[in-house]
Amino acid sequence: MSDTLITPRATTAVPAARQLDAALVWLMALTCGLVVANIYYNQPLLAAIGRTFHVSDSRASLIATATQVGYTLGMLLVVPLGDMLERKRLMLWMLLAAAGCLGAAAVAPTFVLLAVASVLIGICSSVPQLLLPMAATLAPEADRGRIVGRVMSGLLIGILLSRTVSGYVGAHLGWRFVFEGAAALMLALAALLAWRLPRDRPAFQGSYASLMQSLGTLVRELPALRRSALVGAAIFASFSVFWTTLTFYLAGPAYHYGSDVAGFFGLVGALGALAAPLAGKVADTRGPRYAITVGIVLALVSYGLLGVGGGYLVGLVLGVILLDVGVQSAHISNQTLVFSLRPEARSRLNTVYMTGYFTGGSLGSVIGGLAWMHFGWPGVCATGGAFVVLALVAHRYYGRPASQAVLPTAATQP
Repeated sequence: MSDTLITPRATTAVPAARQLDAALVWLMALTCGLVVANIYYNQPLLAAIGRTFHVSDSRASLIATATQVGYTLGMLLVVPLGDMLERKRLMLWMLLAAAGCLGAAAVAPTFVLLAVASVLIGICSSVPQLLLPMAATLAPEADRGRIVGRVMSGLLIGILLSRTVSGYVGAHLGWRFVFEGAAALMLALAALLAWRLPRDRPAFQGSYASLMQSLGTLVRELPALRRSALVGAAIFASFSVFWTTLTFYLAGPAYHYGSDVAGFFGLVGALGALAAPLAGKVADTRGPRYAITVGIVLALVSYGLLGVGGGYLVGLVLGVILLDVGVQSAHISNQTLVFSLRPEARSRLNTVYMTGYFTGGSLGSVIGGLAWMHFGWPGVCATGGAFVVLALVAHRYYGRPASQAVLPTAATQP
């Protein structure tokens, strides 16, 4: 297939200097955080949802899986449209649809309808994956890394703090109120973005079919992209194994805690995420692959600590911090490597990588729920650790000749 399916035509966007200011950057970061939070609100609430619909812990965990499956579908089928359609209009429609789906989840009369609404919430919450390439496009070249990093920080904080907010609110006002509040936030964000977000002209002028075909071309032509997607999938699966089952563990005989305490661990994870920007400095000096290895090793150590000391609060807290530092460091460094492969196709590179990433997250939620049901906390830690080992093996060996199986420096990246 020709490269014309991959390389977009030149955009005629308005110069960035007239569109991007500090207030808009912070609004983008806030939007990323609040929208991505829609995917994670349900995790501290799974036990309460299970009680409402009289389903087992394992079945209740399918709500988290359904939302992540939806997010994966959104990234695969909707995010590439950011290269083809006007992004502002696309994001506004997605925010309005997300508000409707969150409202439907809040009043869902059955578990099945809640699961369907959760899939749709995930699809409509892929807005951050449209905002990040937009921020990179609008940013002056000299400030692009700093601006994209700031927007990404909103995404990471939203992922982690969403559990804290939903756990606390769910414990005091009920899980349905969490979804009602999230729906109101989406409407408010839509109004803010309609007022402040500039329009940008689409870069890709082919058909939707050719746009989607170009994803396959990228996957075939770039083994480093396939490797990064596999590593990302495995590392995020390990992350989901832990967070999907944590609320059940905390509610069980070891701790007897409610959803508010489960949500508190999101704050603990946020402390870990503050160290993630150090991965960028390591990637600059030692290369992204070295930084990815460091993140994977930290995640593996965290599961060892959680398995041995998870029955003690201090061991659980330290394990959470290490897990979040490791996973976020590996993810940020992995994404940096992916964006360097073919700059003219970054939106679609991001689609391929993030689709793999959240496919792994969905798989981790399912397998984590099964591990908890059949083997308890030791099974959860063993399963999470196994996914981390898979990430390490794929990172070091997948798609490389034996003579190149060592970690290269930044100068030898593909």
